[in-house]
Amino acid sequence: MEFTTSDHVRLSYTDEGDGPAVLLLSGIGSYREIWLPTKRFLVGAGYRVINLDARNQGASQRTFKGRRMSRHAIDIKELLAHLDLNDVIGIGNSMGASTLFAYASLFGSHQFSAFIDVDQSPKMISDDTWQYGFKNLTWENFPEMLKLPFGPATATRVSDEVRTNVRAARQAHPYDVEQNNAFLVDHAFQDWRDVLLGLQIPLLIVAGAKSPYFNPKFASVAAALAPRGQSQVIDNAGHIVMAEQPALFNEALSAFLQKI
Repeated sequence: MEFTTSDHVRLSYTDEGDGPAVLLLSGIGSYREIWLPTKRFLVGAGYRVINLDARNQGASQRTFKGRRMSRHAIDIKELLAHLDLNDVIGIGNSMGASTLFAYASLFGSHQFSAFIDVDQSPKMISDDTWQYGFKNLTWENFPEMLKLPFGPATATRVSDEVRTNVRAARQAHPYDVEQNNAFLVDHAFQDWRDVLLGLQIPLLIVAGAKSPYFNPKFASVAAALAPRGQSQVIDNAGHIVMAEQPALFNEALSAFLQKI
């Protein structure tokens, strides 16, 4: 399925199942196919799952427009309006979680019933006020470090089915790292801690115990900022927790959803 944003960019998404709405948002440079185990679990549990490819990613349009977190948040606002959705459960991996925080910063969280952050620190640049940034990114090496290879995102191999689906999507719709570098810089520059402090909906932060990008201790520290925050660290998982340890992730997700 596709819809066109107010700045005339075509975004591609899937919409499956019936019940309370869940929005899945992938990380930067990723593909919606990475969510296959999560999507199956949620649809089987009675949820309606909307799985979006962000602009410049997956099957969505490549464009020079809107390479900033605020525009990605507006895209979510417009998608929810297009689908006439409220009380949405937002689940974002990496940059996808930051998109949810950007949304809350601009529009509040009233259209959502909960956020789930999968291995994304609210602040990616470490400094005297925050020690849980992305790898060794600091103000001294920002933004130059972001041009270096990040290395593998996973610590545990994902299933062959997920790997095959993601590989096919990547071959069909290659991701242009250089074209989207401006967005990566904008993403890494943000500090969402004030958003967490004012977040009035339940928040679950799930970290990978073996994440190559973030110290998993960030999860409990960041969750403590939110009035209704909680955290969990998943063993033997890297940055793509929901695909590396789908059973454990779905168990944590189910427990959280039952509480809300």
